[in-house]
Amino acid sequence: MATEITMKELLDASIENGGSDLHIRALMPPELRVHGELMPLADECLEPEDTYKLCQEISTPEQMEEVEKNGGADFALAHESGTRFRVSVFKERKRYGMVLRTIPSKLFTLEEIGLPPTVKELLFKPRGLILVTGPTGSGKSTTLASMLNVINEERGVHIITIEDPIEYYHKSKKSLVTQREVGDDVPSFAEAIRRALRQDPDVILVGEMRDLETIGAAITAAETGHLVFGTLHTTGAAETVDRIVDAFPTNQQAQVRTQLAAGLQAVISQILLPKLDENGEVHGRVAAFEIMVSTDAIRSRIRDNKTNMIKSDLQTGAKFGMVTLDNCLLEHYMNGFISYDELITKSQDPDTVVAKLKEQMGR
Repeated sequence: MATEITMKELLDASIENGGSDLHIRALMPPELRVHGELMPLADECLEPEDTYKLCQEISTPEQMEEVEKNGGADFALAHESGTRFRVSVFKERKRYGMVLRTIPSKLFTLEEIGLPPTVKELLFKPRGLILVTGPTGSGKSTTLASMLNVINEERGVHIITIEDPIEYYHKSKKSLVTQREVGDDVPSFAEAIRRALRQDPDVILVGEMRDLETIGAAITAAETGHLVFGTLHTTGAAETVDRIVDAFPTNQQAQVRTQLAAGLQAVISQILLPKLDENGEVHGRVAAFEIMVSTDAIRSRIRDNKTNMIKSDLQTGAKFGMVTLDNCLLEHYMNGFISYDELITKSQDPDTVVAKLKEQMGR
């Protein structure tokens, strides 16, 4: 039996409950992700005709046609409250479904996100590549939006963002901000970067470095005197460098390593974890970071294809503003922000973390 639930009711419930993702699937009730856990929003399951109708409510005929033709469509949606959603409509087993990711309307400060002061210094570099990496849903877009907002408020420069879709709208403040959406304003990320170079940019944000052409264009833009921000779905600095180099044919990899060694300013990797309140109950999320800042030692590791040694540079690089994921997790645990289980399962070297924990407890 078809239900009478509307997208407006579902979006209202998502905002009211502080959901990060709303899942709509046939033969399942609508589900909302809150503090990392999925919970049903209704008792009744949605029928295939319900999910089709719900998709139609918020999609244009062109977007529905794209779903029919390519199996999916992605776009941004604004709610009357001002909250924005990143929407992914798709087909599975010939039925329609969608996931709506809430885009936080508030731009956080770097301190609120938990980034150290050294990250702010990076935002005043005249050129280079700054990468924010992590799995899907780890808060990369939020971190990047906050970093761009600092530049927008404190530097008189031209910022060009290239996104698919545009998530955060930035009003020009001290900077001039141009935001271009792939699909609507320009055909591809790589083409947008090439065109951006003719538009007098100082700062370029590449929403996703998803293919060889885009990665190559971003590296070139960083080399030619621009500060370029990009994202990759990698975890850790060494893995990020390897992923970029491996995207190129073997005969180009030595050259790419040289370019990265010269142009890479920092890699900020992050994961999101359930945050505990003072009663030990999950309330919200907290980010844990690994931060690599380029130094002469790091540059030679990248150039000489010795990325496996970057981890030891991170451990000894605190004076340069470097942070290891395990130290960040340990600090969160000592502050009561995360559980022991999260500390152990998310750390890269659990044995060392346990030894450090015993040492700190023994003091």
